[in-house]
Parts: sequence; C-alpha cells; structure tokens
Amino acid sequence: MKQIQAVIEANRKGEGKGIYAICSAHSLVIEAAIEQAKADNTVVLIEATANQVNQFGGYTGMLPADFLEFIGKIADQLDYPRSSIIPGGDHLGPVCWVAEPAEQAMIKARELIKTYVAAGFKKIHLDTSMACADDPEIMPDELVAERAADLCLVAEQTAIATFGKSDVVYVVGTEVPPPGGATEEIEELELTPVSRVKQTLQLHQDAFEKLDLTDAWQRVIGLVVQPGVEFDHTSIIDYLPEKATALKECIKTLPNIVFEAHSTDYQNDQAYVDLVKDHFGILKVGPQLTLALREALFALSYIEDELIPVEQRSHLRDVCEAEMLEQPKNWQRFYPVPASKGTLYRRYSYSDRIRYYWNQPRIEAAVQCMYDNLNTTGIPLPLISQFLPEQYKEIRNNRLSSVAQELVKAKIKQVTEVYAQACWKQK
Repeated sequence: MKQIQAVIEANRKGEGKGIYAICSAHSLVIEAAIEQAKADNTVVLIEATANQVNQFGGYTGMLPADFLEFIGKIADQLDYPRSSIIPGGDHLGPVCWVAEPAEQAMIKARELIKTYVAAGFKKIHLDTSMACADDPEIMPDELVAERAADLCLVAEQTAIATFGKSDVVYVVGTEVPPPGGATEEIEELELTPVSRVKQTLQLHQDAFEKLDLTDAWQRVIGLVVQPGVEFDHTSIIDYLPEKATALKECIKTLPNIVFEAHSTDYQNDQAYVDLVKDHFGILKVGPQLTLALREALFALSYIEDELIPVEQRSHLRDVCEAEMLEQPKNWQRFYPVPASKGTLYRRYSYSDRIRYYWNQPRIEAAVQCMYDNLNTTGIPLPLISQFLPEQYKEIRNNRLSSVAQELVKAKIKQVTEVYAQACWKQK
C-alpha cells in the first residue's frame, strides 16, 4: 500500500506529514471527509471497526464489501477517485466475541479478517489484546502476539488467493484505549513505557517469523501506544509533548514504523501538530466527527422549532431520546450515572453513543423531515448566526450555502480541517 507507506516514510524523516483515519460509517461524515481530501488533493483513510462492520453485519448491517461499496458510491458522487481511498479495518480480532471461549472467538476473528481482506481493505489493525471467556483476566503479551500473527497469516493467505499478492499493511500493539473513549472519569494517564514498546514489537516479530510471515512483518507500519491522550464523558486529557519525549526518541531507533494514536478526538489544534511531529503519524478520530454531526443536527432542530408549526416539526431531539430509551444496549453500560444525568450523557457525552442510532428508521425519518422543513422554508441568516455561528461566517463570505445538509457537513469539516492542517499542511 504505497500511498500510506509514503506518508509513514515522510513522517519518520521529520517532514511533518501524517495521516488521519476517519472512523465512522455515517454517510455525511464520509461525504465531509472525502470533500476535505478532495479540496486538499490528498488520499483519505476511512476505517471500519469490527463492531460496525463484520461478517454478520455489525451494528450498521454492512458486510465489509458492502462498506467499501458504500464509501465508493459516495466518492463517485463527489467525483473523487476510489483509488485515493485507503480502506482500513480497526480493532480486528475477537473483540465482538469475547464472551465466548477463545477457540470459538478466534474462529470468528479469522473469518472477520478474511472478509475484510477479500473485500479489499488495505490497512489492518490486528487487535488481539482482549481476554475471551476462558482467558486469564490479564492477557500474556506472548499470547496476544501469537494471536495477532495467527490473524496476519489468514490475511496474507486471503490476499494472495484473492489478488495474487499481498500489499496489506498492518498495525499492531495492545495499548488500545476503549473504542469511543473511557467509560469512567479520568484524571491522568500513563504513557506507554519505551521498554514495553520494544517488548511488544519483538514479541510480534518473533510470532510473525514463526509463521513465515517475514515479508508481512516488513509491512507493519504502526504500533498502537498510549501518548497520554484520552477523553471521558465530559473531560479531556490533553497531549503534553514533554511527557512523550522518550517515545519520540525511541521510534527513531525502530525501522519502518510510526506510532498510531487512538482516541485523539477533542485535542487542541496545536496538539495534533505536536503529535505528528513527535511521530504519532497515524491519528484516529471518530466520536468527535459524529459529535459535530449531532451538534449541527440539534442546532438545526432548534432552528426548526423557531420556524415550523409544532404539528409539522420533526421533533428530532425527542425522537432520539425515545429511541435510545427503548433500545438502551448501545449506551446503558457506558453511562453509569444517576437517572438525573441520563439525558445529559445520552445527548452530549464526548463518547457520543448516540452515533449508534442515526441509522434507525425513525430517526432517519425525523432527520429527513427536518431537512425538508428547513430547505422548503429557508433559514433566516440571524438564526444561523444564533445556532451555527461559524457556518454563518462562511455563508457571509460566500463560501457556504444555507442548505441544511451543507450546514451539517460544514460543521463536520471544522474537525477534519484541523486534522488536515496537522497531517498535510505543516510548514
């Protein structure tokens, strides 16, 4: 996968280049990300997680091939070449089946890897760090590495059988924050020690070589570490470059790889510049994108309240709340708070569990009703100024229309632009 390997090489040389991974399955987020990449004349890395997209459909209902066609059609509509999309698979391993014995979970994990690679995914995060039902609570590092190599072997065999060769690139490592952010309040984080970086890489290299995966090992481009960034429901741990000095110096002694940083959402603008300079060359962003989506949709719903008779309104916010209360499985265990705080967390938590509900038919219908109402009525500029002030500035400068969907994408691109500045536009 020469496109991403070129970025990794440039980052290792200190050229201030990196790549950000769009971790979302929402069509407007994908549109915004592709529009950002098209404007910047860059490739775009779009990743699906194992729980979003898998051989059973995941929570999106999409198989891996479906997801690639989904983002491909969006690219076609935007006149963006599919060849410039780097499709990635995140947290690929037994994560969805940890309640089962390891042998059964790994059978499903192998099939997961097979379907992703056969579909054409080119960047694979081998995540075998989680304990299955009959595993020890704390997974031995050797076992984690062995399972990662096991899954890599499946990926290589699948790529060769399907395409005649393998150009899949891999990310390994076990310092993975919880997908979607921490589930409880956090105050401080320990960065990954250099000793653990070296041990993790050595154990994985040994496990790969035992399975004759030496060539695949040369395509390991990233190691997941904890750089000291995280967020919980209402707070953020900021990146402090001075704390990551040892990690920054360590990467210079290791061939071919950069660090991959998860949960980089909600950092200050300068933090992304610093992360890329410090060789965290792959930055993952997910909840911040759908939080921006939610902010824009809710802002439009407040505008709708001002313009549309009550009987014709979408009542989007109420519909979202009702849907989440009726189907609590995607948020309940993540929000262990008193009922008095429940609405606050369901609507506004940084972990943004509401993202699991946007594809529910009742919510989709409410969103479309709101769009139709606003686009038919027209949105007065003072209301855009009140509820979407940054987008108001763009409209006044003739860089944005007041079409509801365009306002939402513009809000999302406030996030992608910050990442793009750090990854592609450093001087």
